[in-house]
Amino acid sequence: MRGLGISYDTGFVVHGANSRPQFDPAAVDRDLRAIRDDLHCTAVRVMGGDPDRIAYAAARAADLGLAVWFSPYPLEATEDEMLALFADCAERAEKLRAGGAEVVFVAGAEHSLMNPGFLPGGTTEERLAGLFAGPAAVRELIPRVAVRINDFLGRALTVVRERFAGPVTYAAIQFERVDWTPFDILSMDLYRNSGVADQFAAGVRTLVAQGKPVAVTEFGSATFRGAGDLGARGLEVVEHDPVTRAPVRLSGVYERDEPGQAAYVRELLEIFDAAGVDSAFVFTFALSSYPHRPDGDPRDDLDLASYSIVRLREDGAWEPKAAFHAVAAYYEGRQAGNG
Repeated sequence: MRGLGISYDTGFVVHGANSRPQFDPAAVDRDLRAIRDDLHCTAVRVMGGDPDRIAYAAARAADLGLAVWFSPYPLEATEDEMLALFADCAERAEKLRAGGAEVVFVAGAEHSLMNPGFLPGGTTEERLAGLFAGPAAVRELIPRVAVRINDFLGRALTVVRERFAGPVTYAAIQFERVDWTPFDILSMDLYRNSGVADQFAAGVRTLVAQGKPVAVTEFGSATFRGAGDLGARGLEVVEHDPVTRAPVRLSGVYERDEPGQAAYVRELLEIFDAAGVDSAFVFTFALSSYPHRPDGDPRDDLDLASYSIVRLREDGAWEPKAAFHAVAAYYEGRQAGNG
């Protein structure tokens, strides 16, 4: 793989509320330096909903010599709000690219699930529920979703390319059936779960065989035992505030399994590398809404449900998990030509 990456959360914005209330530039600088020096990454996907924050972290990453995947991530936004966010961010990304940085623009992610208007349902949870209503319902939904997604992405591409001269992609999920013709990179969020484990590697090879450079923009595992079998659904063990949607506690008592998380990430990196994937981004360095609380009620330790590869304390300090060391060893080996 050329792009040895990880995603970096600058704060997700839902109805004006930011999932990362504190954004300390000094802490961001330290995180990004650890991403380069300790994780041996060559690329970082800078994600979030605040253009100022994305631009700050992207510029710091570029200063460190990392390739930047500039990734505004709208949540529960209207199409007009998404296009306005992309326009703003594309201008910022172009300034960074024109200054000599290697920049890829990511025109959002998983719009059909994360934003209204593509699937039935007023929230992500409701939209997901529709997808699990049964095979007949899904077969009826998918063609309509594909039309709506590709229509919107066509308009988004126009907005972005008017402002950004570098490569453009979109972090898709497979059922959206994106037409990749106008994009520079085919990018997918790919999670292996128990239901697709026997087909996963072959599916990745099929994507690569289409001929465009392929990026896996998101993959990883939560940190509780059995999370790898759930793939992208690890956060379903979290109970959320019904109004703010902020995570509150776990739905039960779960066993920490950092070696399991590390093995999952390492195995997928090996699959992507063997298949000829161009770039891969582990999800994720840290999730500020899911702090590690080792004392007290085990249901309060939200880090068990987190996909982060560090244990993040509520004061902002962090310690590496086993997955951190697994990623670091793999990426260091790849840079040395031994991966």
